[in-house]
Amino acid sequence: MRRTTIFADEELLGSLKHIADEEGVSIAEVIRRALNRFVVAQRQRPRKEISFLEIGRSGRKDVAERCEELLWTKSEPSI
Repeated sequence: MRRTTIFADEELLGSLKHIADEEGVSIAEVIRRALNRFVVAQRQRPRKEISFLEIGRSGRKDVAERCEELLWTKSEPSI
């Protein structure tokens, strides 16, 4: 295990001390447990799905007016 330093405000440190006292462990142990839960939760969080909004901006300004035509007509992509 390696030692590290964190900066926290007094209110947070007071809360950590309160939890540590209730559980009969050190403040460092409370922080380790919290960090571990956070890391595990981040790994298990479902990945954000790809949004189809703004994918492949065409640069066209008439898409709203011509959406049906553009959707149903095969054409070469404009550059």
